[in-house]
Amino acid sequence: MTNRTVLLVTVLASALFACGDFTSVDIASVERTLELQHTEVWSKGNYDSLSSIYTEDYVGHFPGGQTVNGRDGLRKTVESHRISFPNWNEQVLEVIVDGNLAATRYRSRGTHDGEFLGIPATGNKIDVLEASIYHMVDGKIAEQWAFPDIASLQQQLAPQQNE
Repeated sequence: MTNRTVLLVTVLASALFACGDFTSVDIASVERTLELQHTEVWSKGNYDSLSSIYTEDYVGHFPGGQTVNGRDGLRKTVESHRISFPNWNEQVLEVIVDGNLAATRYRSRGTHDGEFLGIPATGNKIDVLEASIYHMVDGKIAEQWAFPDIASLQQQLAPQQNE
């Protein structure tokens, strides 16, 4: 690795992980909050739980440069996603908590029954692995960086050829 590459990685890591102070954190509480955001918000569309899971000024960073601001912005994003995939389900596979930072690795499944990313409904079953990194404030998600397996998702969204 060149010195320039090492410097770039160090700067990016510092920017990503320098999001506030590292105070005492109830790890079990953070794990539960993250589990709830996958099961209640994304899988069930339970929007009543948004205020107990996300800060009011939540910021979400999603693929394609999409930024979601606030609980209202997140609600609209989830509603739109659940129109595209009415039976969307997220299963948490792993949670890591370190101070005010956390990460989840999860499996998302659903049926593509509505337009998504400009692609008309295909009826295809989707099964994609994802990971997200979170900045937590007072036990709530303040910021999220989502990393789905885009290549796998795009392949699964392709119309199926009849053989």
